[in-house]
Amino acid sequence: MEMRFFGMSCKYMYGLYCSQAVLIDRTMYIAGQLGIDPRSGQLVPGGAKEEAKQALKNIGEILKAAGCDYTNVVKTTVLMADMKDFSDINESYKQFFCGNVLPARAAYQVVSLPKDAQVEIEAVAVQGPIQDASA
Repeated sequence: MEMRFFGMSCKYMYGLYCSQAVLIDRTMYIAGQLGIDPRSGQLVPGGAKEEAKQALKNIGEILKAAGCDYTNVVKTTVLMADMKDFSDINESYKQFFCGNVLPARAAYQVVSLPKDAQVEIEAVAVQGPIQDASA
């Protein structure tokens, strides 16, 4: 079994105690990403919708480092500070995940997130070609 670790080179690593992602064989587990701009190290302004967009961009950079893209994502978990933001988060989400085959998703409201963020998104991706079993 091959195991590789990935990390983004940005200065916001708030007390980093884990890898940004771990790749075991073909399965990539991406740690929860906040809507932090890697250049400034700060949460992007604009609330949950913009934070979700930035979190997904951050996930995209990790995917790219492993030779993947959003089509390789098979599962996401969305953590939000307020379930009322689900529609706004979904608006950002569908900019990154569209088409006939979408990843499975779970969404939860939580009491709080690091840095008082409104959204955190984690993902599981499969490296290489994915076959649609329903086809």
